[in-house]
Formats: sequence, C-alpha cells, structure tokens
Amino acid sequence: MHTAEHILNSVMDKMYHCGRSFNSHIESKKSKCDYRIKKGLSEKEVRAVERTVNEIIKLSIPVGEELVSRREADKKYFTGKLPENAGEMIRIITIGNFDACPCIGKHVSNTSEIGSFSIISADFNEGVLRIRFRITQEVLNPGIRMTA
Repeated sequence: MHTAEHILNSVMDKMYHCGRSFNSHIESKKSKCDYRIKKGLSEKEVRAVERTVNEIIKLSIPVGEELVSRREADKKYFTGKLPENAGEMIRIITIGNFDACPCIGKHVSNTSEIGSFSIISADFNEGVLRIRFRITQEVLNPGIRMTA
C-alpha cells in the first residue's frame, strides 16, 4: 500500500502538477491522499489516474533505497512530511527512475508485488482533492514470482 502511495503521488504530480500529497493516511484495507489542486477530477480523469498507476505497477520496477544527508535531502526532495527527529541521514525510496522521495515506511522490493490499485472515491472540497484507494491481491503481472 505504501509503495502504491508513492506511485500515485508521482502520477498525480506528473498529470496535474499538484505536487505530492500534503496529507495521507495509509492503512492495509484502504488509504487516502489529499492534494492541493484547482479543480476536482471527472470520472474519466479518475480512471485515467487509476489506469496509469496500474500501468506503472505492471512494469515490475525495482524499489530501492539510499541514504543521503539531511542537507542533500532538503535540496532535492520535499522533506516537509518527515518527523523532526528523522536524523542527519535521510532514507530515500526509489522506484526505478520513476519516483524518489524521503520515506520511513515499509515498501515492496518490486512494483509487481503490489497487486491491483483501485480508486474507491475522489472528492473535491475548497481546493483539496481527496483520493481514497485500495489494493487487491490480484497480481497484475503473473510472470513475476511473488516473495513473502
């Protein structure tokens, strides 16, 4: 679920130039992300976001991590969601060349391990778009061996 959030954030920013979610709540059954954006999305646009996230998942992209200094992280990435006590070395989660951002959460080792991404709802209120989503365990790329 957490890696899917990274992909969703990158897709939203690439499609709508809204930046990463400023607020999120990630759970195993369903999750939500809030974006500052000028307008709500039509059903067609919501399905385009969903389809694009699933296309990225299907690419079986390796998910990695690297440590960078806090100074470098502050220059290259949005670090506003990191806890104040994150330390001097910051963990950057990478999804191939598609996405990279600071994160302390748990992630899969390859996008093929995520399953199927679906948007449950998207609503817009006073400049905030809230997207609720879930992951089903349907494997999108059956040629990939799953790991525990």
